[in-house]
Amino acid sequence: MNYTLHQLLIFLEVVKQRSITKAAAAMYMTQPALSIQLKNFQNQFDIPLTEVIGKKLYVTDFGLSIAEIAENVIKEADAIKYKTKEYSDLLAGKLRISSASTGKYVIPYFLSGFQRRYPGVDLILDVSNKTTVVQNLKDNEIDFALVSVLPEGLVIEEELLLENKIFLVGNSRKPEKDSPMIYREDGSATRMAMDQYYKKNQKRKSIKLTSNEAVKQAVIAGLGNSIIPLIGIKNELLNQQMYIIPSKGLPIVTNWRLVWLKNKKLSPIALAYLNFLKENKDDIIQRKFEWYLKFKEI
Repeated sequence: MNYTLHQLLIFLEVVKQRSITKAAAAMYMTQPALSIQLKNFQNQFDIPLTEVIGKKLYVTDFGLSIAEIAENVIKEADAIKYKTKEYSDLLAGKLRISSASTGKYVIPYFLSGFQRRYPGVDLILDVSNKTTVVQNLKDNEIDFALVSVLPEGLVIEEELLLENKIFLVGNSRKPEKDSPMIYREDGSATRMAMDQYYKKNQKRKSIKLTSNEAVKQAVIAGLGNSIIPLIGIKNELLNQQMYIIPSKGLPIVTNWRLVWLKNKKLSPIALAYLNFLKENKDDIIQRKFEWYLKFKEI
């Protein structure tokens, strides 16, 4: 047999996605290129790995057994790579972090210095809504989670990073009365904050969108107002595309925090990252978030 590690990775992604199109997107490949590599991999077997029924792709029992072996091969290949780096006196391995969607404006600044110090570490950063992040933490699929609201029902430890300030915003200094409210999707920490703030208010027209960026664009376009974390709207405020609307009870202030399961045995890489944060987070906040610290509601 003559297959490559890249073909194994492609096949595993196809098994995961159950779709050539989605697998190609996840692998940053064109669909034809991925299909060729998948066909070359299939040609090495007399038994089908996948089958298409009614335009839907299914993985055969044989394909599932090959996928299980392929996953072990990839793990062993990674072990070889990291062992080589260890013998070169480099901290090597993977650091897995899952971040709530608005955390994408925060966590990269707390990672860049660590990656420069430890170039042998592979970073896996997944950005999703709070519900998915907490589930990843619960399933022990990650080292750390970045959240602004502590997850319920889990025994965790935490490292506080930065305040999370949430304001009411619109595209005008004087918003129209009873403007529609633009909400994030269920499961978002920002949505939870909005629900908490408006729970005593009368019913009003609302729009629900599924990402912070979509909400921002809707506000700028004049579709309505929204409650948004300040950390994600620096440029929009500077460019006067968006304005803070003074409102009683706002801003809502929580904290961005890195959390991990209390009983989790942290890897040497995870421990190194925690030590890096403890030593450098105050300096990072002062250098990278100066505008945020000095911001005053206008």
